[in-house]
Amino acid sequence: MLLERTRLDRRGFLIAGAAAVTAAATGAGAAARPFFAGKGLPIGIQLYTLGPDAARDLDGTLAAVAAAGYRTVELAGFYGKTPQQFRAALDKAGLKATSVHVQGRAMGPDGGLDGDLGKLSDAVLAVGATQAVMPSPRIPERLGLRPAAGEDIAGWFRRVLTAMNADDWKENARFLNEKAAVLKTAGVRLGYHNHNFEFAPQGSTTGIEILIRETDPALVTFEADVGWVAAAGVDPAAFIRKHKGRVTMMHVKDLKASTRPNFELRMDPTEIGSGEIDWKTLLPAAYAAGVRHFYVEQEAPFERPRIEAAKISYDFLAKV
Repeated sequence: MLLERTRLDRRGFLIAGAAAVTAAATGAGAAARPFFAGKGLPIGIQLYTLGPDAARDLDGTLAAVAAAGYRTVELAGFYGKTPQQFRAALDKAGLKATSVHVQGRAMGPDGGLDGDLGKLSDAVLAVGATQAVMPSPRIPERLGLRPAAGEDIAGWFRRVLTAMNADDWKENARFLNEKAAVLKTAGVRLGYHNHNFEFAPQGSTTGIEILIRETDPALVTFEADVGWVAAAGVDPAAFIRKHKGRVTMMHVKDLKASTRPNFELRMDPTEIGSGEIDWKTLLPAAYAAGVRHFYVEQEAPFERPRIEAAKISYDFLAKV
């Protein structure tokens, strides 16, 4: 009886061991672990999501962001603070800035890529980041740099961006290369962030394809806003796989099924996990293609307070 039990125990041990080896070989064990925890990556947030809140109360907003679980942020401006003041506010909240959005044309006191790049790089580094991102293209002067009489800002923005041609995108690529070469010497890398108008046809290609093809991979990287990619009717995972190595950052953004493919800055936004994007497929695909910085971003309109929406998105991503 004892001999028989010993044999059974040994057989069970061998079966369990074989199952463990099989699970390790197939990745079954790793698959059970949440994506961000498994990769040792923080879940970041683009502060544009909380723009009005941050403008009213930066310290309170950053404290709420940290309480929601976020540890890294991407700036959409300095909200009237100096880089040093902003860094102090981040430190107080226990947050780290890893990227800063910088306009191609100066649109306020924060300056732009067409200004003093030494001052700009100093500001990026002072806040704690090493990455600058141009969030939209430089609009050609021929299209008008301000809304026409009676035209609202949103309508003007849609009009001029959808009117850009292939030469305009090539000029933006040249601009990115030029500015990126200067910023690199200061230790700041330059990237480009897409919306959905970059995917509008330009003959046999698109604006985004021109930017990727015409920019130097050693100088310019890309931040894929997957919500806007999907809003253009393009599969975000396929887009990032196609450009493996060029996309190193992602805006984690979801959209409702009611969104119709378009190139006109239109989407029906929602919290991460409440929309149509398949995050279980997209996140690993993005990581395999070289994405290492992930920032939650949600567009207006919001159905609840912005910080509540940001918390919902964080909680979903922490478990997916």
